This record gives sequence, structure tokens and C-alpha cells, in this order.
Amino acid sequence: MRQGAGHSWSLVTTADAVKPAPETMRAAVIDAVGSPEVLRMETVPTPRPVMAEFLVKVVAAGVNPVDAKTRAGRGVSTAITAMPAVLGYDFSGIVVESPFAAAGLLPGDEVYGMTSFPRTGGSYAEYVAVSSLSLTRKPTTLSHVEAAGVPLAALTAWGMVVDVAKAHEGQRILIHAGSGGVGHFAVQFASYFGARVIATGSGRNVGWLRELGAHQAVDHESHRFEDVVDQVDVVIDLVGNTVEDTGSRSLRVLRPGGLIINAPTGSWPTLEDEARAAGVRATRFTVAPDGATLDTISRLLESGDVRVFVDQVFDLDAVRQAHVLLEGGHSRGKIVLKVADG
Repeated sequence: MRQGAGHSWSLVTTADAVKPAPETMRAAVIDAVGSPEVLRMETVPTPRPVMAEFLVKVVAAGVNPVDAKTRAGRGVSTAITAMPAVLGYDFSGIVVESPFAAAGLLPGDEVYGMTSFPRTGGSYAEYVAVSSLSLTRKPTTLSHVEAAGVPLAALTAWGMVVDVAKAHEGQRILIHAGSGGVGHFAVQFASYFGARVIATGSGRNVGWLRELGAHQAVDHESHRFEDVVDQVDVVIDLVGNTVEDTGSRSLRVLRPGGLIINAPTGSWPTLEDEARAAGVRATRFTVAPDGATLDTISRLLESGDVRVFVDQVFDLDAVRQAHVLLEGGHSRGKIVLKVADG
């Protein structure tokens, strides 16, 4: 987390300009797993921060595939211990309470990050309690709506492309679903670090993928990628075997000893065995709510080297429609919920 430039630890009076949180708040909740129809609005207790947690007023919340999977009974649904449950990871908002004066961020500061759902309440709500390690200052160049589309997707892409694949000049990286939330960040990160990027997407997104930095964009609706791509060093697999055995087919285009990194939970149960038989390396990847890495990503966003694309914005009351659109699989970039003005 970046320390609060321009703030003195004695300036605790900034809290006077921020309204204290009410005892209850509005949130989108589920009482059971199922279709988008199980989502409903409810008044629930406002979370109370403990230890080194911040209380943040949510202005906007990102919608991610794991949210829809969890709502449907997959994802992390088995870890939900009580209903009704508030879904959501991404948030952008305003600090209401800081854990202590030297915490680096004070009431009134604009921040963004990830919740620890389902260990804590999610971001489809007016307030969230968040660990000091899981948020950072919001980029000044982004609105709250734009910022809410960043954390989970960008941290996932960074982890796969930078931390695990170690993207570098001369490397050939194939990125599946390059126009999605994680994918459009993965294309940009891989390109920024000098890799030669090949991305798959629908026909309407081929041109956009090139704008993001892809050297080659493959229309998966009209071409099988294995017919036009081979000998890549790394595959960033954001699909698995959920659609036309994309994961298994990807093994054919890797060079001997190449690496495939798979993210969607449960999308390819036989990944390790198939990769071993094909003579390549394989690993799964799960994102961590890391404010320090998000701060690094913030600098790329502020410089314009990386950008976030928000496809559609829904009011929190329209969360069902947001999930329907997400599950349709045709959105570009991110879907965001507007929770409050700001």
C-alpha cells in the first residue's frame, strides 16, 4: 500500500469531513445458490473493521466470473458459512475509518482493492471492511467506476503473465479469451514487457485486441487456433476445457518444455496429467488480494501504458441483469455495479 503522500499523522481531523457509517446498509445478497434470480436487495448490518482493517464506503463494485460461479453453486460457494451472503471482490470507494493515524490512508481518501470474500462480506454493498494489505490509493486518472473494474482481473493477469510466466522480450505468449476482464489486462501486460502476444477472441474483438498490443489476433469463431499458431513458450489459459476442449488443444501449440497457466477454477480437472504426457509444464493460478502489486499496476494505469475497459455499468439494484450479461459471455472488458455517487 502506498503511503499517504501529503498527509501528516496529526491530521486526524480529516475524519470530520466524512460521515460515520450507519448501523445498517443496503446490499445485494443471496439466500441460496441458483440462477441470477436468487440475487436480491436487503438491509444488512454494516461491517465493523477490526485490527488493521479499513472501513470503506463503496462507490462502485466490479462483477467477475467467480461471482457468478459462486452464486450458481460453484466457485467458492462451499466456503460460505452463513446466509444471506454478500458477493463481490472488487471495490472502489472512500475511506470512512482508518485503523490508526499512521496507517497511510485517512478518512476521505479514495481507494480501491479486493475484499476477502467469503471470509468477509463482499463488495455488492454500501460498505466493506478490508485488510490494510488488500487496498491502495485509487489512480487519480480513473473514475470510481473504472477503478472498480481493475483489482481482481488485473491482479490475476499480473500474477499469470508477470509473476509466473515472467514475460520478457522475445517470448511468445498465447492468451485465450483476450478480450475478457482478465484477458484484456493480460494482453497489455505481456506486450508491455516485450513478449510477442497472440490472443484469441471473437471476430468483433480482433481489431481491438491488436489495439491492446496483440501482435496476432485469432478469431476463434472462424479459425481453430492450433491451425495458425505453434511453438509458443507460454499459454495463458482463461478458458480451460469448458469450451471445445480449448485447454487440451492448447498443449499442441506449446514448444517442448513450454508452460501452460490455467486460471478458471474447475475448468480443466486433468490439466497436470495431460501436460505431463505432452512434455510440457503446467500450473494453476489463484489470485491474491495484494495491495502492493495493485499499487504497481496503478502506476501503469496513471501513465497510460495500461488501460481498463468497462463494457457496461449497472446500478446495484440491477445486479441480476449484470450477472445475466456476464454469463452470456459476450461482454468486452469489465462489468461494473454503481453503488453510490462519487
